[in-house]
Parts: sequence; structure tokens; C-alpha cells
Amino acid sequence: MSKPTLTLTTDVLELPHIGKRHAEAFRGMGLRCVADLLIHLPHRYEQEEAELSIGSLAELVGPQGTSEVQVSTRGEVARVKRGFGRKPRLEIQLEDDSGRLEIVFFNQPWLQRRIHPGQVLRVAGKVRLHGSALQMANPRWEQDDPEAPAPTGDSRLLPVYPASESVSSMMIARAIDAILDDAVALLEDHLPDDYRRERGLLRLDEAYRILHRPSDRDAVKAARRRIAFDELLLLQLGVMMKRHHRIKTLHAPALPLTDELQQRMAARIPFTLTPNQREVVSEIAGDLQRGVPMNRLLQGDVGAGKTVVGLQAMLMAVAAGHQATLLAPTELLAEQHAMSIERMLEGSRVRLALLTGSMAARERTRCLEAMAAGELDIVIGTHALLSKGVEFRNLAVAIIDEQHRFGVHQRAVLRQGRPGTDDVPHQLVMTATPIPRTLSLTIFGDLDVSTIHGRLPGRSPVSTRHVNGDDGEAVYVELAERVARGEQGFVVVPVIDESESLLKDIGTHMAELQAGALADCRIESMHGRMDREEREAIMERFRDGAIDVLVATTVIEVGIDVPNATMIVIEQADRFGLAQLHQLRGRVGRGEKPGLCVLIADPVTEDGEARLEAIVSTDDGFRIAELDLEIRGPGELVGSRQSGLPPFQVASLPRDFDLLRAARRDAEAWIDGDPMLQRPEHALIRRRLMKRHGEALGLVDVG
Repeated sequence: MSKPTLTLTTDVLELPHIGKRHAEAFRGMGLRCVADLLIHLPHRYEQEEAELSIGSLAELVGPQGTSEVQVSTRGEVARVKRGFGRKPRLEIQLEDDSGRLEIVFFNQPWLQRRIHPGQVLRVAGKVRLHGSALQMANPRWEQDDPEAPAPTGDSRLLPVYPASESVSSMMIARAIDAILDDAVALLEDHLPDDYRRERGLLRLDEAYRILHRPSDRDAVKAARRRIAFDELLLLQLGVMMKRHHRIKTLHAPALPLTDELQQRMAARIPFTLTPNQREVVSEIAGDLQRGVPMNRLLQGDVGAGKTVVGLQAMLMAVAAGHQATLLAPTELLAEQHAMSIERMLEGSRVRLALLTGSMAARERTRCLEAMAAGELDIVIGTHALLSKGVEFRNLAVAIIDEQHRFGVHQRAVLRQGRPGTDDVPHQLVMTATPIPRTLSLTIFGDLDVSTIHGRLPGRSPVSTRHVNGDDGEAVYVELAERVARGEQGFVVVPVIDESESLLKDIGTHMAELQAGALADCRIESMHGRMDREEREAIMERFRDGAIDVLVATTVIEVGIDVPNATMIVIEQADRFGLAQLHQLRGRVGRGEKPGLCVLIADPVTEDGEARLEAIVSTDDGFRIAELDLEIRGPGELVGSRQSGLPPFQVASLPRDFDLLRAARRDAEAWIDGDPMLQRPEHALIRRRLMKRHGEALGLVDVG
């Protein structure tokens, strides 16, 4: 019987070394076919020495047992025993004709169901002397397969794959190795040979072959560079295609800016703009005066004045007879925006409304009818603005605040113009979580960037310190002393979801504070399950000084402006993200008195420790963004889930920033020459681009 022809879509069930027993486990990891296996790349490599007998390992370790040596060996399981102590462990005794080796697995109790006496195991890891015995901790292992080829006796570079409890790295390696030669031969390269050679890039099939079956680390480096460049180039092609479509095809209203309008807007601002803020206003106004839709990112640290700059863009729309909208991620922030903008527009003829999900049905209907009839000039709202049935009569400026809190499809709703036309509104996205320079060319590559530096006039610096949980009482004594001096403060508790248990947690924490250091303080709580009227009433009392300490969840993360609040205490601070901690810290220091942020935490992970060290070390949001990139990596920071983009598998920022810039230059030239990649020779790269990024970048709408 002839061997079935292998294709990239051949099911894993039909492949050697997998079979029915493991096929479901492979599928559970997303490895359904040959193509999935091919792009399932190793996340690291180990230099594996030749397989040795157990007896010969002692000579490598040495008589003093001071060295650890990476080796592989095999033997029969003589004993399996659960160990007890600080960490749960499984102890296994492995034997061959020449000696005995202790294997210990920490924090993997499920292995007791899979490893039994009498099995022959092949193990690879670092061997050392533990007392008088040879020991290997947490090695890679697999049950010996009698049909597998005998070890060659040579040293080799071993790929280590992302694995699961059911599918080990060795199982994946064996499955891929069995099909690798036939599979890579099926790969068609989307980069022309001349283009590839000019840039010193490997062929696609060669790169995948090397990554799965490496000869040495230099070869891996070259193969990795090719795949990383592909990832970056496809993204840049998508971004440039989108940008070209916006500039050359779409239209937005040209909004004039006269000297008289400038003076009228300036008179509404309760302070004098800094030179930097005036420069940013000018950049945005320049965009709005053109018929090309603006697509600009306004980034500025907490308290930098982004709302004031955004208001001027909205007023340009209103002055020209159009509508404007501001979308905020939470009701509390939308309410705060509405209140502050209402104050600045007091006495004007601008018609403003707030649209949120908690509005009464009758009130919501009236608001929607007024929007559609053009009877409202500015509408500020939450996700309710994105729901079905929401229509503007002539929307010219759409602003999205804290844009990273919205998904890609949500952000796209406000970009839509009148049906059947290429008319769309200008769009401004604002963030107090600055985009690191190394990420600014990725999914943000179609955005022009404006940056506000520094704080608003009258804002004070905030100092930050970290204390352990045992020292929490002293922190609250300090908060009580501030309250006695007439100041106010926040206490923030972590939240996983706004559930009944959360309300009990807040209630318990408040009761402890009222029975302890804050006994003489007026304390109130606030959380996301409260309705708008209740939250507004609490915030009004807090602003008026009728509440001394507000105990809250992260609903206060953005949009709270109480100049008399000088201290914020964040409980279990290691459970918060770095940008979130910086936002919370920005709730204090908003008046003339200096602010204090105290992080109470006993971090149990390296990441948690790193975040606390970073937030204590600087109050510069731009530096924090760079530190966040170093700690969490670009996939998390960009928010692949929010952006809708698949994360990079090989490319890594900031390490590959030079590669990213080269990919951007090439993509720009490519799209300039063939905006929709419609030439026959570009058919393959277009197909791969649309498959990977078409939906996330909205390229289906582009063409």
C-alpha cells in the first residue's frame, strides 16, 4: 500500500508518531494539521550531549559534585514515590546495568499517573550530586519508543517546544521531525528571490527546516531573522495599505479655524496652555482643516491636559455646524468628562449630552432622537455609543479616550461614515498609557502621534513607596494624620469581578479600617455595581469634603479629580498592571499639596516584584511604558486580544526594532507601487496578509 501524499492540511491523525491516542491532545494545543506543526516553533534550544550510560555520569560531575552537566540518558523506572516538603515533588529511581539515577519533579503531581515502575524512560537535563546520589531535577522526559532510531552518539542542538501536560516537547519534536523534509518542500515563498537576496534573507523552506532541525546557533539566528522579518513585513503592509486607503480614498469634513474661533475657544480654557500644549492643538487643528480624515494618537501622562486639547477639536466641529463625540471606557470617566466639559462650556450655545448604558429607556430614546436629528452638538458616552440604533446626523470628530480599553471592532464603529459614501469622521485617540517608541510603528503605524509633556499648571509631584503587608497599620496611621490636617485619601482594593464576594471584601476592609487607625475618619465605598446616581452622589460628597477616605475598586482609575486628595493606598498592589498602578497614582497630587502613593504588597512572582520596583523608581509615564515593555513584552502591552492582532511568534521588540524599521520602509514602497497588492506577482503575499491581519486591520473593507 502506497504512503498517502502529504499536504499542509493533512490531519495529525494520519501522521506517524501521533496516532489516535495522542491526536486529540495535539488538537487541544491547536496542532490540527501539518501546517500547524510547521509553524509551532521551538521557544528555546538546549545543547544536548551524547546519550550516556547512568554509570558514566558520575565522572562528568566530578568527585566533589560541584558542577552541573547537561546530559541525556535512559533507564528503567525502579521506583516512584511521592515526596513531601515545602514543594510537592515526585521522586523516581531510574536504573540501567551501570548505575542508578534519582529523578525529582517539583510541582508536577500529575506525573504520578503517567510514570510507573517497569517503564523505560529517556531523560535529558542537568545532572548533579545530591548527597552521595546522582540527581536530575525536572528533566525533559519521554517513554522510550522501541521504534525510534537509536541515538547517534553525537552532541546536538535540541529544540524545546511549547508543550502541555498531555503532549511533551519530545513528542512534538518527534512528530515534526518525521514529516519535516516533505512538509517544508510544500512551502511557497512569498518573497521574490532578488528581493530576498538583497536583504540577506533565507528562503522560507530553509528557515523553517533550520528552526526545527538546527545545526548550530548561528543558523538558528539567520532562520529566526527571516521569520521575524516576515511577521513584521506582513503587519507593515497591512498598516500601509490601510493608511493609503484613508489618505487617497476616504474624505472627512474640512473644519476651518479662524482667529475669532481660536480666541473664543481659548477663553473657555480655565488656564493658559503651555507651549507644548499649543503645539499639539496646532497639529490637530492642521489635520482637521484638511479633507483627509485625521487619524491621530494623543498621548500624555496622567494630568497632562488631554481632555482640554480634545475639547478644542470638538469645538472646531461644532463651529462648522457638525457634531462631535467622545467615547470613554467607563461610566465614571464619561461622567467626569461631561462634568468638566460642561463647566468649560457654561453659558455657551453648545448642546451637550451624556449617553450611558444605565440611562432610563425614555431618556435614552430622547437622546438618540436628538443625535439623529442634529439637535445635539457634543455627545459623551460609554460603550452605549457603539450599540445598534445609535446614529449621528453629521459626525465630524470622534474622540476615543483610553483607546487600549476598547477592542478593534469597537474602535472601528466610530470610524464608519455615511452608508454608501467614502465620508468618515476625523478620529483622535487619547491615552495616558504612552506608547513606547519601539511599539509606535506596529499596530499604531497608521496613526500620527502628538505628545503632551509635563503636567497641568498647579499639579504637584507624587512620591511612591512600597511596604509589606505587615507594615500596613502604620500606613493607615499616616493616612489618619493627613485627614486630621484637613486632607483626603483613597484606598484601592483589587477586584477580579464585581461580584457579591467583592462587596463583602470591601465591607470587611472598611470595617477593619473603621475599627482601627481610621476610627475618627468619615469613610465611604464605591464600586462598579453602583448605579450612576449613587456614584455621582458619593463623588459629589467626596469633592465637597464630606467624605475623608474613599475605599474603592479600580472604578477610580481614571477621571477622578479631587485636588484635596493627597494620599492613595493600594492594597495587594502586585495584582495590578504597571500602567494601572500609574493611573491610580495619578488620582493624587492634583492640587498644590504633594501627593503620596503607598503600595501594600508581598509579591510572590518576579513580575510582581519588577512592577513594584518600576513604579517606585519613576513617576514618568513614558519611562513606565518602556519598563512595562521590558517586563511584559510587546504582545501583552499592545494587547493582542484588544487589538485583534495575532501576537508575534518570533519577532521581539525592542530587540528587532531595526528589522521593524526596514520592514516599514519596504512596505511603504511596496504599497506606493501597488496599493492593494493586486498585481499577479503579489497574489501570494496578499493572501497571507489577509489571512493573518485582514479582519483585525479592517482590510476587507479596504479591498
